[in-house]
Amino acid sequence: MLTARFTAPAVPKTLVHRPELLRRLTAGVRGPLTLINGPAGSGKTVLTAHWAAAGGRAPRAPLWLTVEPDDAPGVFWAYVLEALHRGGVELPAAVGRPTRAEGVTQSFLVRLAAGLAESAQPVVLVLDQFDTAQPPAMTEGLDFVLRHAAGGLRIVLTSRTDSLLPLHRYRAAGEIAEIRHADLRFTHADAEALLGEHRLDISQAGIRLLMRRTEGWAAGVRLCALAMQRSPDPEAFVRQFAADRTTIADYLLREVLDAQPADTQDLLLRVSVTDRVHPDLADALTGRDDAARTLAGLARDNAFLEQVDASAWYRLHPLFAEVLRAHLRQRHPGLEQQLHGRAARWLAGTGRLTEAVVQGAAAGDWPFAAGQLVDDLAIGRLFTGLEAEQLNRAFAPLPAEAPGAAPALVGAAARLVVQDLPGYEDAARRADARLSPGSGAAARFSRAFLGVLAGRATGDPAATERAAADAARVLGELPPPRVAAHPELRALLLAALGAVRLGAGRPDAAESALTAAVEACAGPGTDPGTQYPLCDALGSLALAELMRGRLRQAAEHARASLAVAEQAALPPERRSGAGHLVLAGVAVEHDDLPAARSHLDLATAIAAAGPRPDAVAAVLAAVIGARIAAYEGDGEAALAVLTRRRPAATAAATPAPVSAWAVDELAVAESAAHLARGDAAAALRVLDAAPCGRPEHLLARARALLAAGRTGPAARELAGLPADEGLAAPARLAACLLRARLAAAEGDTEEARRRQAEAADLARPEGLRLRLPPFAESGPRVRRAPGEAARPPARRSRPADGPPPVMAPPVMAPPVVESLSARETEVLRQAARMLSTEEIAAELYVSANTVKTHLKSIYRKLGVTRRSDAVHRAQDLGLL
Repeated sequence: MLTARFTAPAVPKTLVHRPELLRRLTAGVRGPLTLINGPAGSGKTVLTAHWAAAGGRAPRAPLWLTVEPDDAPGVFWAYVLEALHRGGVELPAAVGRPTRAEGVTQSFLVRLAAGLAESAQPVVLVLDQFDTAQPPAMTEGLDFVLRHAAGGLRIVLTSRTDSLLPLHRYRAAGEIAEIRHADLRFTHADAEALLGEHRLDISQAGIRLLMRRTEGWAAGVRLCALAMQRSPDPEAFVRQFAADRTTIADYLLREVLDAQPADTQDLLLRVSVTDRVHPDLADALTGRDDAARTLAGLARDNAFLEQVDASAWYRLHPLFAEVLRAHLRQRHPGLEQQLHGRAARWLAGTGRLTEAVVQGAAAGDWPFAAGQLVDDLAIGRLFTGLEAEQLNRAFAPLPAEAPGAAPALVGAAARLVVQDLPGYEDAARRADARLSPGSGAAARFSRAFLGVLAGRATGDPAATERAAADAARVLGELPPPRVAAHPELRALLLAALGAVRLGAGRPDAAESALTAAVEACAGPGTDPGTQYPLCDALGSLALAELMRGRLRQAAEHARASLAVAEQAALPPERRSGAGHLVLAGVAVEHDDLPAARSHLDLATAIAAAGPRPDAVAAVLAAVIGARIAAYEGDGEAALAVLTRRRPAATAAATPAPVSAWAVDELAVAESAAHLARGDAAAALRVLDAAPCGRPEHLLARARALLAAGRTGPAARELAGLPADEGLAAPARLAACLLRARLAAAEGDTEEARRRQAEAADLARPEGLRLRLPPFAESGPRVRRAPGEAARPPARRSRPADGPPPVMAPPVMAPPVVESLSARETEVLRQAARMLSTEEIAAELYVSANTVKTHLKSIYRKLGVTRRSDAVHRAQDLGLL
């Protein structure tokens, strides 16, 4: 008898404590059978040994027996009896002992079961590596003894495969506890604890990457930790390690691959070229017809292959697949590319476009891969949808010299995705050279489609309109079902067209295209491909409404845009800052400068991480930033904002000229900044350098003239304004306030009072601010923002006979982007009690990091940056 087989393995020094699994083990041995099932290296034996070392929390310490592959039934039962004897279990002498290795008699099993039934205390026996027990007679005998021992025997099995025991019968009777692979996987906290045991300080992002690579496989995490200890840069190791060049490869090859028959090894090597495999696809890759049986057996045996959501598809563990691919290249040079090509055509034949394209690209068959994307009208999937990142990664190695129009079109699209306009132009020229009037409608549509998106990137309205007309014409030649299968095409086209029209200063024309884009995203069902263009179109619609002074509609579209981005979990590079930018503009009009600055900061942060902003967004970001500074009375800061942001604003429009709207909007903002500095002459010079007939320009001139003391010319500018019906609400209010100032300057106190009362009526419905940007003229601002310190006027104070200030309507809080969750509301309620982060965590039984995460979400939703502001805002909104 080998003594080592009766001893549980030593618990590793770098042990990860897993109290929940230990608790489940303890609860499990109250019944007859506990099964711990998982692949090699999943931690089955370590967990069970840790539990056994603690005595198993049972009256009698658990007994241990390691099962060996060559155990015959008689040998197995002899070892079981010896384990019981060494554990102090007294059995009647009549039980006897096995007399031959080949097996035992039924009477022996009866006597053993009867002897265990008479035991004073239940016996808990761990059978480690029970999957190595091959003869059915062994499992049949164990099942007989377990069922007839009357609770005197309780078995804990660790196994890579499902035992030959009739598990269904134990499940039906509720007499089995199971801990499976999904339970054994390391959590993020487990991995963090293990790395800490190895004295490794790895960032949270690094741990997440490690978990993604290993999928929680315990041995993989441990082997990586050991390798990281030897690495000069452990953090870089996580990002760069290749599984095929580490001890992980040795482990998987010896423990998993080499344990399989030759035919199964060949199948595993061949199917490793795909992310997931169907039995029919596996047969196509191997040229055999046994894949269904082989794959099912491998999944059942936990051979690092698992069934995908109870479907007919299977997937390999990513580390195992990486090792297998390296082994395939070593064993069969050149075969991998052939297998990719074979898989691409099988997948295309079954309608799995994205997988077919990825496999074709991996095979280097660029005409096939790009042709699939173009012919199916799926080129828009490079710009939006769940597969966008995967498809762009697949086409990253696409060579410029790849033959055919389709590779040139896809290459142009890939350049446009990353906003490489010179690279796009080169690829577009190659595509134009390879296209002809006889080219298919799908290819001609793809070219026009890219022209629209490129027109938006360059800010060229004429080119965009021409390309949009071409796209609409060719779209009519294509089969309607194929067009309907790709709603993202129409959504992307219309969103781009609307944005370009908006940049040209045509908000009315933009609105029609953008509204149609939103409608194109609202078809039956929710297509992931339409989430990005929907967010984009809603953001542009919000900008259009803000430009026209429709604040309520602007805020509604902005909130809707932000909600879509949140619900779709769009990555930072796919988000638009337009939603927050519009809310910043609305907050300025509502005279809530802290909220305006908060939203503007968020918009700026998103713009820095995401795509280059359109001309309108860039201009408005500069204008809103300058207006905030001007309303705070800091003209120098306002000018600095315009100087800093104007190049970014105009760069988005190159090489096309900046629109007249953008030029005038910047000029009006700069004039206001000069007025805040007390320099009316400079304000007039800026406006006169860019003459324009927009009402906003006339209002800015009237303001500057009044500040310069030129009441007559100021009155004439105001007289040139359109009728009230032709003015947006903010412009009407500004005109009314200017007329009140003009009347006061001319000594007409009654007219000034009347105009101020009229202004209060105009401001009330939309909650507009009841003041003009500060400028050096008679009279202070009509009122100050809440909490704002009084500032001395720049030149002289209001005459004694000037009109008294009018009470303004209450300032409206900026709209909440998204409702607070129940947990966020509870966190905010505790914050209102002046508790610290740690105290809130203790009160709610969560970690301090969780509280911080909730607080960040609360700040974003309420448009604030501090805890006290969040509490006050929530109280104002009735949330607390």
